[in-house]
Amino acid sequence: MPAIAMRELGGTSGRYYALLAAIGVFVALGLIACVYMETHGHIVTGMDNQIVWGMPHVFAVFLIVAASGALNVASTASVFGRAVYKPLAPLSALLAIALLAGGLSVLVLDLGRPERITVAMTHFNFSSIFAWNIFLYTGFFAIVGIYLWFMLDRTMNRHATRAGLVAFVWRLVLTTGTGSIFGFLVAREAYDSALLAPMFIVFSFAYGTAIFMLTLLAAHRWDERPLAEDLLQRLNRLLALFVAAVLYFVTVFHLTKLYVARFHDIERFVLLDGGVFTALFWLGQVLLGGIVPLLILYHPRLSRSRGWTAFAAAFVVLGGMAQMYVTIIGAQVYPIALFPGMQEASSFFDGEIHTYAPSFPEVLLGFGGFAIAAAIVLIALRVLRLLPERLDTAVRSEA
Repeated sequence: MPAIAMRELGGTSGRYYALLAAIGVFVALGLIACVYMETHGHIVTGMDNQIVWGMPHVFAVFLIVAASGALNVASTASVFGRAVYKPLAPLSALLAIALLAGGLSVLVLDLGRPERITVAMTHFNFSSIFAWNIFLYTGFFAIVGIYLWFMLDRTMNRHATRAGLVAFVWRLVLTTGTGSIFGFLVAREAYDSALLAPMFIVFSFAYGTAIFMLTLLAAHRWDERPLAEDLLQRLNRLLALFVAAVLYFVTVFHLTKLYVARFHDIERFVLLDGGVFTALFWLGQVLLGGIVPLLILYHPRLSRSRGWTAFAAAFVVLGGMAQMYVTIIGAQVYPIALFPGMQEASSFFDGEIHTYAPSFPEVLLGFGGFAIAAAIVLIALRVLRLLPERLDTAVRSEA
């Protein structure tokens, strides 16, 4: 396979700084929303003592899960020896770091007291999965950062494959830890399943690959760099495989729940009687985020269109957001079964389905996390040689 020249992101300075400024506006709005919520308290949000994880957590968990999956292309190149993906590995690693930074920024800024993150980083309760995740997240930054360094430094490039293997294992452990946050919550009937850990791994594969494809298409369109149709078809098939796996795991998860009698009520709520949550599940997660992308990616004509490929990837991202909303918010609005088989009622709303409406500051904070990730990627691509100059001759030579 011939050597591929790597270049920074090109384009005129005015055009570049205009895009960076637009992203900066969303970063600033996110910070303003954070200050507003910290100053006035969470009373100005849709969250309360029943719904303690709100819209910011939907954005944050999605970004964290997608960060692991964004490393797919780099892992495919280094761990599985697919040389055709090697020129894209630096972008893959950068995107993984940026998405995790954006997701963790939302989590930290949603604490109510962001400065108390130092407490979480210095006092550990190892019986809590949250304490484990502190090490998993910081370790991910360090390992993927070293991996990116080894890929870019010719003197260290011989170690890149081993670093990629460590990063691959670490990302699986990280996503397992994120999924286990919910799987270990046995008090919530919508969770309480060991299947959530592998499900989140599959979610990460789909969401991270979709975001990677959107970034790659945008970067190559920005500079009008050649991008081989064969490579695009490979990425399409990879994304389609992950989307199909997501639908499979979601089906198995709900069939498993339906097999256990005590989960019938929560399954009926999610699948039939949950109002907006049922609509988001069937129309958002299953249809928009699963079936429609598969139809596009497997269509003989549409799959060869970069525009339709971008639509398919965007639909996967939107479906992922719907899935996170149903998973995180839907599980909280459904009441905890304090006395199984009996009905309970109290002034604390026990036994009642709660309501939640995300406030505007919550949504701004969430988009601020996406903007932080985008800003990191845009700045890094401008100052570092992370993008291949062309991706057409190399693919043909390998084929």
